[in-house]
Amino acid sequence: MFQLKTWVDKDGELTPKGRKLSRVLVYTYLLCLVLLCWTPQYGLVEGVETPGIQHFGRVVVLLTPFNSLTNFYQLDSLKEIVFVLGQNVTNIFLLSPLILGLLALYPRFRSWKKVLLATFVMSLTIEVGQVILDLLIDANRVFELDDLWTNTLGGLLALAAYRLLVKLIQTHLKEVKKTWELYASQVSLIFYHTNT
Repeated sequence: MFQLKTWVDKDGELTPKGRKLSRVLVYTYLLCLVLLCWTPQYGLVEGVETPGIQHFGRVVVLLTPFNSLTNFYQLDSLKEIVFVLGQNVTNIFLLSPLILGLLALYPRFRSWKKVLLATFVMSLTIEVGQVILDLLIDANRVFELDDLWTNTLGGLLALAAYRLLVKLIQTHLKEVKKTWELYASQVSLIFYHTNT
């Protein structure tokens, strides 16, 4: 049976067992990110052309800020609209699981400024890495300016979700404790009255 207190304490901090599991999950997600972001990408969706793309030799970039909104009128089909807007939504949540794990593991990381900076640097590292891959092996990756802000927004949303989750855990564990205290007092009263 799943016991929340096995993984987190009453303050919402990870237990040793929770820390071990979180490290495994963070490393696993980090490996998935590397594979997702830094492997060649060919023929994603046929018939979909993202507007605003520029080619500089093998390097492909999308430098228009808020490209999906700025060039929305150039999207010709529902398929293109769903694909382009879907990319933005998925980019918002790309780094969120990693940031959630880091927030759980490292209390010093839990400030807006640190999350903002770390998520932006991670996103910039991914984008620059994609340019380097294109230069080295023609990986067909795209440096997208919008990915920087969407990934960073996702990091900030992860911080908000983390804070909410900790509050929910604290509230839940307090309620469980109150219930057990009430149950224990009722049981002791029953035993007291049975023995007298």
